[in-house]
Amino acid sequence: MMGELTAEEIDQVLHAEVLGRVACIAEGWPYVVPINYVYEGGAIYANGSEGLKLQAMRENPRVCFEVEQIRGMANWRTVVVRGQFEELLHDEQERAIAIMTLRFARVETSASTRLVQQDDVYRREGFRRPVLFGIRVQLMSGRFELL
Repeated sequence: MMGELTAEEIDQVLHAEVLGRVACIAEGWPYVVPINYVYEGGAIYANGSEGLKLQAMRENPRVCFEVEQIRGMANWRTVVVRGQFEELLHDEQERAIAIMTLRFARVETSASTRLVQQDDVYRREGFRRPVLFGIRVQLMSGRFELL
């Protein structure tokens, strides 16, 4: 059986997962990349380093985000979010860091998901501080298949 997810089921999928894909238009082409994320308060929060993804989203902030739960070929749920990219500044950054740190502390993470709040660590190690961004949800839909 295939069907549409309810608003509550969409929220469950978005809260349960930490890996999704963001789609944007880069250099005139569709561009899809995986991101670690947290869903909170009607927004997707993530971080990234300077590159094509951030450049593309700054140029055209209308983006799409997708996340899925796949248990099998006939047992899956997927959510698609359309929204607006926003680079986070000041207080919004600190709120996003707190939300992401709390969520990622519960799962095994890669180096790209470990957020460090002290700028001196980045300077000392020669890393650029990650860019924190949000995707403000405008439309959401979800589908499922269950045998």
